[in-house]
This record gives sequence, C-alpha cells and structure tokens, in this order.
Amino acid sequence: MTSFTEKKFLIPRLTGISAQTIEEHLKLYAGYVKHANLIIEKVAELKKDSEKNAYALAEVHRRFGFEYNGIRNHEVYFASLEEGAKELPASSSLREAIVSTWGSFDAWLAEFKALAMTRGIGWAMVYYDRTDNQLLHAWIDEQHLGQLQDCTVVLALDMWEHSFVADYQPSGKKKYVEDFFTNLNWEVIEKNFAAAK
Repeated sequence: MTSFTEKKFLIPRLTGISAQTIEEHLKLYAGYVKHANLIIEKVAELKKDSEKNAYALAEVHRRFGFEYNGIRNHEVYFASLEEGAKELPASSSLREAIVSTWGSFDAWLAEFKALAMTRGIGWAMVYYDRTDNQLLHAWIDEQHLGQLQDCTVVLALDMWEHSFVADYQPSGKKKYVEDFFTNLNWEVIEKNFAAAK
C-alpha cells in the first residue's frame, strides 16, 4: 500500500475564520496523514504473523477508516476555501442539479444549513450518488462510520468543534456556518460535482 502525502492549501484571509484556526486545523489534517501512514507501517509489521496478531491487526484496520476519511474529508473542506470566495453561476450544472432536487437554490441552502446545525460533532455533507445520479445530504457523526457507499463528496462542512470554537465559541455554530458560505469557492464545488459524475 502506498503512503499518503500531506497536501498544501492556498487559503486566503477568511471572513470570521481566523488564520490561527486554519493553521491549527491544518495541523490536525497533517496528523491524519501521519497516523494513516503509521497504520500502513504497523499492518506490514503485524501481518508477518497474522495469526498471532489477529486482534491487533483488526484494531489497526478499524482505526484506518477514521484516519483515511479524516484525510479525504479535510482535503475537500480546505480546497473549498482556497483562492477566495467565488459565486456559483446561475448557469452551472451544479446549480441546475440543486434546483432540480430541492426546488430552488435557497431551499437547498436552508436545508443544508439546518443539517449543519445538528447537535454534536460531525460533518455536513453533500454527496453525488452515482447509482441514481442524484445529490444527497448526510450528517456524518464519526468519519469512519456513516459515509455513504458509492457516493462522492461534493461539499464537506466540518462541524467538529476544532473548526470553529476558537473563533465563535460553542454558541457560535450558526455564525460559523454562515461565514463558511461567505468564504466558499463555488468553482471548486462545481469541479467536485463534475468529477463525481
């Protein structure tokens, strides 16, 4: 298995979300990369005697899903904040798909923001379901549990406390969600959608 490489992101000054929060958040992302790679090394070591190490192998394999999804979810999240905020054009295929599914862009946005306010830690996600060719919303409590099978993440909003508490306090989740959309580069989301299809 090939090891993973930490990506670098060009995130400008953001509305509401401080440079310090982004810096600390990127360190957490780097930790996912580091620990996924450590698991790969540990599996190689343990499988030399897989019978003796069956329990330990099972546990490190179980942990791998958490670390790996932590990498990929954060890559979608950070990429969506790169290069400054950009609007979603009225003629975009993603906007058309949103309107087709939810009736209007505003109806979709209200529903997604409500999803993001789910109590607890997790991720508010927009997925593209390749089986039925449709957009789906999902709340993911634990990133190694509940990710949607055969779906590609188009938009990922990190709602774990590390992403907002330093700037907004626990009571400021709603403002963080609003600021996320103020900072969002929709060109990236549109590319995610095109690639998912």
